[in-house]
Formats: sequence, structure tokens, C-alpha cells
Amino acid sequence: MIKSKLSRELGVALLLFYGLGNILGAGIYVLVGKVAGVAGYSSVLSFVVACIIAIFTALSYMELASRYPVSSGEAVYIKEGIGSKNLAIASGIFIALAGLISAAALSHGFVGYLSEFISIPVPFSITMIILLLVLLSIKGIKASIIMASIFTAIEIFGLLLIIYFGFDNIINPNIPYTQFIPEFDITEVGIIFLGSFLAFYAFIGFEDMVNVAEEVKNPTQTFPRAILLALIISTILYILIILVALQSLELEQLVLSKAPLSDIYQNISGYDPIIISIIGLFAVINGALIQIIMASRVVYGLSSKGWLPKYFARVSNVTKTPVEATVLVGIVTVVFALFFDLVTLAGFTSMLILIIFTLVNIALIRIKKIKPKVEGVIEIPVWIPWCGVILNLLLISVKVF
Repeated sequence: MIKSKLSRELGVALLLFYGLGNILGAGIYVLVGKVAGVAGYSSVLSFVVACIIAIFTALSYMELASRYPVSSGEAVYIKEGIGSKNLAIASGIFIALAGLISAAALSHGFVGYLSEFISIPVPFSITMIILLLVLLSIKGIKASIIMASIFTAIEIFGLLLIIYFGFDNIINPNIPYTQFIPEFDITEVGIIFLGSFLAFYAFIGFEDMVNVAEEVKNPTQTFPRAILLALIISTILYILIILVALQSLELEQLVLSKAPLSDIYQNISGYDPIIISIIGLFAVINGALIQIIMASRVVYGLSSKGWLPKYFARVSNVTKTPVEATVLVGIVTVVFALFFDLVTLAGFTSMLILIIFTLVNIALIRIKKIKPKVEGVIEIPVWIPWCGVILNLLLISVKVF
């Protein structure tokens, strides 16, 4: 019997929208108020610091994805660079765990926007939306990514709408920008970095792109382009949105909001926020869908290499997707979503991802020493992964100490 394989159907555009959907849905629609609750008017700097830290690792991923276009990418990178099978397995499990915990966090964001329309018991809402996303991700990678791309286009439209109505507040600020500049003493710097630790969650997503590698056309060229474009577009949108948010709502109102972008839209436009609330639902659903797809592919990749039970490496002859792996991811996601709150889940995700990013950068440093030149691979200078290691460890230490 011929074993079914994953189907290569994704080009630059679909991969870009896959990454953007995850980055934007996971971040700005859910966490803008939570970051403001930690860093206040220094939130802009928190997002900038988080972006700078993410950029170095994103560049490392560009080269690694070009060298090793396979599912469960991080596990392979670490195995090739560090040489430890156990560490590679642990990192693969960590990245899958981070994905499903992130999906659990986003399910809470979904409930927040849903509460703008109807009051439904939280456990029921969370369970039903995750079940729906599992079924959609089982249907097929191209159908799932096309749906995710549509959701991404909708959420980008929502962000552009808020920027359009709030742009005058950026040009003619209600709060003097001098209040956005801290004194840079130890306390203020610590607050900025604590905000960055949470804001870092908003930039998570580009690493998920490498875990659908076996479903991407010409991955050696496609990945670097899609990763770079996703990070540039999301950073520009983030900075503009956080400026609009801080200039449009009282800080306390922003912090306490369950659907922050809906409240911002209503305040700056004077219109009923129903359109942004609907878009917010699409955004968080999109982010959760992409995380479930990613986590299931990591489980599949680890299983196909014999690092997890082979049962989860099975691919459906009909849908060409790893059904058993996807169901497992869905079940664990529901459990996390029902027992932990949004901030706890987002913080836990950030910590796991920072640990993985540190290991990935170390792996690339060693790989570049062992195999310095590879034909057709996009290469970066070795100081970039070194910066990635230092900055990731710095952000981890801020949270731990």
C-alpha cells in the first residue's frame, strides 16, 4: 500500500497570509490592552523592543527554512546543529505545545469579542470553536489556508479601518508624545521589558510558517520572502495601531476592555463597533486555526521521524492531512483553554517560544560552522544568530528575575 504524503500547494502569497494571519490575530486584536496594563504609555517602546528581538530570530529562520524545508522544522534544526536527539524531540514538543497553548489563549480572545453580541457560557464557546477549527484543519491544507487567507484579509481591513479613523489622533495627539518617553531608570526599563515579554507574543507566528514546509512549493526561495514580508507588514501595522489605541482611549479603559479594538473604533469613529467586533472574531479564529494547523504538523513531523508514536504520522488518503495528530492537538487545546486565563497562556507561550528561539539560533551558529556554504540557500552573517541568542536570553531573564 502506498503511504499518503502531504501535498505541496502553497506559494509565497498563501504562505505570507498564513504567517500574517497568525501574527496579527495572535497579537494586536487580543493583547493591546494587556500590554498597556503592564507598560502604560511605554507600550509603544515595548512593542518596538519585542519587534527588534523577533527580527534577529526571524532572519535565522529564513536561512534555516531554506536549508531544511521540512515539517517540525525546529526539531530538525536543533538535531542538525546541536546534535542532540533528545533536545530535538523536546524542542519539537515545546513548539507544538506553544502552538496549542497559543490557540487556547486566542479562544479566550474569541469569547471576549463574541460577548459583544451574545452571552454564552465560556466553556461551551471555547469547546465549540476549537472543535470547529479542528474539523476545518482536517479538511485539507489548501482549503484551510485559503480560509485563513480570507480571514487575514478581513483582519487587515479592520486594522486599516482603525488606522484610517484614528490617523488624525496620531498627527494631532491627545496625549503629548513626551509622556510616551520614560526616564529610563532601572524601574522604567524593567517595565518596558516586562511589556515586551507580553508584546513578544504578538510577533509569534513567523516560526509557524516553517512547520508547513512539506506543503510549500519551492520552499528554498518561498520561505525567506514570505517570512520577511510578514514581519515587515505586521510591525508597521502594530506601531500604528498601538499609537491610535493610546491616543484614543483612557489608559484604564484600554486595559479593562475585553474587546479593545471594538472600543477604540467606537470612540474614534462614533459608529457602532459591530463591524470591528465581527472582524475581531475572524482575527482570533484565524490565529487559532493557524496554530492548530502548525501544532498538528509538528506532531506529524516528529512522529514520521519515529520520535513520537507512529500513529500520529498517519495521513488521510482523502484529505491528505494528519487527522490523528490534529485531533490530539484539539483535545489538548481545549484542556488548556478551560483551565487557564488569557494572560497566563500568552506568557507561557512567550516563554516556550523564547527558549526555542534561543536553541534555534545556537543551532544555526553551529550549522554555519559545520556547513558554511550550501548551493541555493539564502545565508545571513553569523553575528545575527549571536544577537538572537543574547536578546532572547535577556527577555527570558527579565521575566524570570
